[in-house]
Parts: sequence; C-alpha cells; structure tokens
Amino acid sequence: MSILQVKKKNHAFITVDGEPSALNELSDFFTFFVPGYKFMPSYRNKVWDGKIRLFNIHNKELYAGLYPYIEEFAGVEGRNYKIELEHDAYYGYPNTDQDIDMGFLNSYNLTANGKQIKIRDYQYKAIEYCLTNKGALLLSPTASGKSLIIYCITRWYLENYNKRVLIVVPTTSLVQQMYSDFIDYSTDDIGFEDSCMHRIYAGRPKFADKEKIIISTWQSIYKMPGSWFEQFGCVFGDEAHNFKAKSLTSILSKMRDTEYRFGTTGTLDGTQTHQLVLEGLFGKIIKVTSTKELIDTGNLAELNINVLLLKYSDDLCQAMSGQKYPDEVDFIVKYDPRNRFITNLALDQNGNTLILFQYVEKHGKPLYEMISNKAHKSRKIFYVSGETGVDTREAVRKITETEKNAIIVASMGVFSTGINIRNLHNIIFSSPSKSQIRILQSIGRGLRKSDDGRPTTLYDLADDLHWKKNKNFTLNHAAERIKIYSKEKFKYNIHELNI
Repeated sequence: MSILQVKKKNHAFITVDGEPSALNELSDFFTFFVPGYKFMPSYRNKVWDGKIRLFNIHNKELYAGLYPYIEEFAGVEGRNYKIELEHDAYYGYPNTDQDIDMGFLNSYNLTANGKQIKIRDYQYKAIEYCLTNKGALLLSPTASGKSLIIYCITRWYLENYNKRVLIVVPTTSLVQQMYSDFIDYSTDDIGFEDSCMHRIYAGRPKFADKEKIIISTWQSIYKMPGSWFEQFGCVFGDEAHNFKAKSLTSILSKMRDTEYRFGTTGTLDGTQTHQLVLEGLFGKIIKVTSTKELIDTGNLAELNINVLLLKYSDDLCQAMSGQKYPDEVDFIVKYDPRNRFITNLALDQNGNTLILFQYVEKHGKPLYEMISNKAHKSRKIFYVSGETGVDTREAVRKITETEKNAIIVASMGVFSTGINIRNLHNIIFSSPSKSQIRILQSIGRGLRKSDDGRPTTLYDLADDLHWKKNKNFTLNHAAERIKIYSKEKFKYNIHELNI
C-alpha cells in the first residue's frame, strides 16, 4: 500500500508527498487542457502544451481547497493508496471543521429596503456550512441574497476575530452596491457601524485606517504585495466566476494566513478546469438554491421568456451567407429596421424596461438616441455603460427602483454582473450571446419581486440569417440560449417575426 502524506502548508496550500510514481499519477489526475488552448498563441508557437497543472510536482503544492479530490483520487478502485494527515503546529490539520452555535443570527436585526427581513432556510444552511468548514464556493443564483449571506458571516467574523475582512468584487459598481447593501441590512442593526467599511477602486486609497471591512475590485489590489494581505483573516470573492484567473489566483495565493475563504457565484462556465481552480482557492462547491426553486417558492418574480425569431429577406440572407462572425454581428447591430424594432418594442412595454447591449459606439448609443427621440417627454430614459461613473450608475439604479415606467439602455458587461434592481419588469436581449454565465446573470437582473408583484418578461432577439443549409452564427447562439433555458427549466415561447 502506497502512502500519501498530506500536510497543511498554510491556509492557501497543502503539500502532498509520497513515492514518485504516486505523485506522477496524482499530477496526471490534476492536469487538464485549458478550454480553447488550440487557438492560443503560446500553444500554436509550441512553447506551451495547452495544459494546466494544479498539482506542482516540484514543490508538491496543491490548492488547499482541493483536499477532497485527493480522497477521491485515493479511493478509485484499483488504486492502493492510504492518506496520512500530518499536523502543522500553526495551521493544524488539512480539511478540519468546527462546531458553530448558530444562535448568533437571532441577535441581528436585519432590514432590506426599509423593511425587516428574516434569513431564509437556504441562507441559514449556507451560513452554517461556511462557518463550520471555514471555506466554500457558494453556487447560488442572482437575487438569492448572496450579499446577505456575506453580511452575516462578516458580522460573525468581526465579533470573534481581530483581523480585517476583505470582500473582492469584479466591478466598481459592485463595490458601491455591496457597500449600499450592508448599509441597507444594518439600518436597525445596532451591532454594525457604517464607518467600519472602506472602499477601494480606481483613485481611492488602498490603506484603511480603523475600518475593519475592505470592499475592493480585484483589479485594484491584485498587484499588492503579500505583506498587504496579511491584515485579513477572512476573504470573500463575490461573483468569483468573473475574475481574471491569474489575478484571482494571485490574490488568494498571497493570502496564506487568511483562514476563512469564501467564493460566491451564480453559475459556472461548465469547464472542469474552471471549477477546480475556484474550489481550490475557496473550498467545496455548495449549491445553495436555484432560480427555479426561488420562483416556485415565491421568493423571485415569475419569468416569461419570449424568443423573438427575426426572419430576414432572402436577399439579405444570401448576401450574409459565408460572412465571418464579426461581420455578421456588425450588420445585425447596425441594421436600422432591427433597431427600430427594438425601439418600438421597448416603448410598447408597461413598467420598467432594461435593454442590454454589447457594443457601445455602434449599438448602445444609437439605440439610446433612437429611444430618447421617440419617447414621450415624460418618460425617463437612462443610459449606462463602462464609461458611466460608478456614482452615476448607483444613482440610476436607485432612481429606477422608484420609477414605474422607465427605460434603461445598458451595456451587458456592466449590468449583467451583480447589479440589482428591485423594480424591473421587462428585459430585452438586443445583442447575440451564448455565454451561460452572462445570460443567467442578465436574467437575474429582473427577477427580484417588484412592488406590484408582476412577473418579469424577457424578450430574447434571435436573428435568422440562414441561407439554404447554412445556419448563421447568431442563430446558432440563439439555439444555445434555448438549451440553457431548457436546462434551467424556464418556460419559453418562440415567435417568428419578419424584420
């Protein structure tokens, strides 16, 4: 029987030692091809084999969160491995847990939008699991209350430890939103002071004074030295799937003395490599709940999806046949009849409507101008893109929550990730996409229950430019989106329209 000796090197890494043959086999177990590696210059130039190796066979390091996979590796039938856990005087044993008295949650007087709230059952279980295991990757959809889970864990940590808490988010908008959410939750919670939070993004200082909670974009801090991260005993990676891989691993690898490590995400991209990296950095994936479950229990608005299959003339289809993807997209977003259709569709809706686009100059701005020019002067039209300042974005979000018939023309990159609007009734996908993460995040923007309890309607524009047997790129992308709707058990209808 071969022995694998596993020791906790720090809170970021474990070491695995054993016979060379066993370590080589373990290395192969944690080696994967990177998605799309064949198209990467380093692979094409033959300086890289296209693989990512999660186990470093030279220094015998592995991300600490991947310990359960060592047990899986050793337990495969036909392998004769035994795991021996070694104790470290400072870091203890790998994969240890603790008993938590969850009664502390009863002392929190939580509010949302000025109203008292109670922690839902699935949130309670997620908090309990996180604190018991000191690490986890929470898989929970948009509008499921991930920020409330983060708030409660943060409160508990600061009541029991002296180190700071770091909350890392992918965008400046989410820095402001997390800050605002914490203020909202703690309106009547006397145990929490707003002054304990410090925000970091472009142009703001990276060093706090007395603040115990640091909320930052990953872009602002990933180049900071390891000494800067020593101040933190607890870290959250919110919307972790959106972090640039090297930057995220850089941050979490530097946090060697940060014992409590939590990631949150609404969805993963489906690749094993992506999942294992995130689990290695934070811990085991725990599915908190699903969008369908939240809709069925009445915690989210009902969702109606209308796939609008836009049919183009034979002349246009023939002309576009054989075009490359960028040329097809360029035609679609600039095609005036299509943009007039989107304009009329938005203006015909009752309630607040969010139009999501991908291309600022050639699509977002022209759409905004067309809608503004045709809308009644009493109707409020907002525009948000990466160019819009973070304070303005937050102001638009808050203003919209008090409106009943506004239109927001927003870039998908800004509004698909974590931006919450509580009073949204309609969403229009005006740009083609097949990204599962982006689609589900975008849908989540409209699923918070509105004040009037109305369902949310999604209009998904699909462009049929196929010619004879040749299907066009964006039509194939629409088929991928429909597969996602089916997988998530969303109800949808397909309507053919001549454009």
